[in-house]
Amino acid sequence: TITGLVKENGSVSGYRLSDNRFISREEGVNLARNGQIRGVGIAHNGDTEYLKSLPDDTEDNNLNNLPTVKNGEIG
Repeated sequence: TITGLVKENGSVSGYRLSDNRFISREEGVNLARNGQIRGVGIAHNGDTEYLKSLPDDTEDNNLNNLPTVKNGEIG
């Protein structure tokens, strides 16, 4: 699962996973496409793909409610 968001200039550029790995936005999309990240779906904005929260009974796990984290090791 995703536990934190890495942001650059206000936009999500990556994610921290529950195993404390940091991955890029593109890696997150690929993992989600393969069913390897729970609770998210893939959305599109033009040619850009990104992750979005799937609706459930709690807002605590929504991506917008997750903390912003710093990481220098994406990629």
